[in-house]
Amino acid sequence: MTNIILCGGNGTRLWPISRTLMPKQFVKLFDNKSLFQLTVARNAKVCNNQFIVSNAEQYFLALDQLEELGQENNNYLLEPVGRNTAPAIALACLALPKDEIVLVTPSDHLIKDEEAYKKVLEKANELANSDNLVTFGITPSFAETGFGYIEADAFDVKAFHEKPNSETATKYLEAGNYYWNSGMFMFKAGVFLDELHKHSSKVYESSKIALSNASHDEMIRIKHEDMLAIPEDSIDYAVMEKSDIVKVVPSNIEWSDVGSFDALYEELPKDENGNTQNPNHLSVDSKNNLIYGAERKIATVDIEDTIVVDTGDALLISKKGSSQKVKKVVSELKKTTDLHHIHLTAHRPWGTYTVLEDTPSYKIKRIVVKPGKRLSLQKHFHRNEHWIVVSGTATVTVGNETRLVRPNESTYIKMGEVHRLENEGRIPVVLIEAQVGEYTGEDDIVRIEDDFNRTK
Repeated sequence: MTNIILCGGNGTRLWPISRTLMPKQFVKLFDNKSLFQLTVARNAKVCNNQFIVSNAEQYFLALDQLEELGQENNNYLLEPVGRNTAPAIALACLALPKDEIVLVTPSDHLIKDEEAYKKVLEKANELANSDNLVTFGITPSFAETGFGYIEADAFDVKAFHEKPNSETATKYLEAGNYYWNSGMFMFKAGVFLDELHKHSSKVYESSKIALSNASHDEMIRIKHEDMLAIPEDSIDYAVMEKSDIVKVVPSNIEWSDVGSFDALYEELPKDENGNTQNPNHLSVDSKNNLIYGAERKIATVDIEDTIVVDTGDALLISKKGSSQKVKKVVSELKKTTDLHHIHLTAHRPWGTYTVLEDTPSYKIKRIVVKPGKRLSLQKHFHRNEHWIVVSGTATVTVGNETRLVRPNESTYIKMGEVHRLENEGRIPVVLIEAQVGEYTGEDDIVRIEDDFNRTK
């Protein structure tokens, strides 16, 4: 069995924790593990390998976190642009044997009852081996209006329903045969592709062309124009709501999509006053709050049922029960800043950089380059750069000269000069970079020579 893990999505409702370049599935929220890592570890107990479908920015995050788990037998398919779940699943299935059973899961869900989950997967496997498309219906614990519902008669699907209003959701809950649509599936790759061909032939045909034109080296990389040619559609609309071979497995597995700060609050450990546990939180008569932040001390006085999220460059304060509106904040931020896009610390294929100070005329960063990694050969038109190495030994190329720069040594790169930074050693290189010039934006980079795994 292969676990197809869908890594798309930016988790905008968990801003400012979640950003485009560090979405919620890769943020380590639970016992220093990310939701992606928990997904992999959970499903590796029943699956032989993982097939990760992601974009290029998320690929190296997945790679690093799988290395932390010591997880091998991983396959990758990179989408240059997202086209929703139907094309993502189709491309992965086209790359697998037709009789391979696949377990399709998002990368950002939490499942706490793994014994019940194992039994659910066993039933799903039985149904999938009988050439059914299987979906997982979560036993609802309250009248949720933010999920779609599946109406069922035992394992038979009677209908799929859109997100209901409160009154309808209450009726669904009382009826007892309605389940939350989890977005998880199991089927034979070939059975899914046959149903996709029958009900959404354009998605099938264009996905087939895209895969045939893709590069196949260390991973499958779809070409941008081929990806855009695939119609954008979800698996529910493209196949599940149209097929007559769909089954549902009722799943009481302590599931959460962690889709809001209210949902996150329910899953995090609390202190005796109902506040989420946080060593940086100083509480004075404050109760039932979500307090998130490790950058500095957070003191609260006489507040209740509040969400406080501090990430160093952004502070979110919200009433509990209103956190779904955070996506409106992100929509506004996109108009004026890039705070929705990146943290002060940015994770790149070669390591990380942290912005220490940013002004209109200069920017100071802390850069960490992992052993064996290098930045692209590049130049800048609007800034000069000073590099001071504080740990490790850096191999620095400036113009036609390459030299080693050791701790307490520095180098200077003039505006317009071609340069590169590389770590050929066995320990991380740590340096302080001072950028000075009329513009210090991240888009002032002209790459002369680039490498997919080493891009700055």
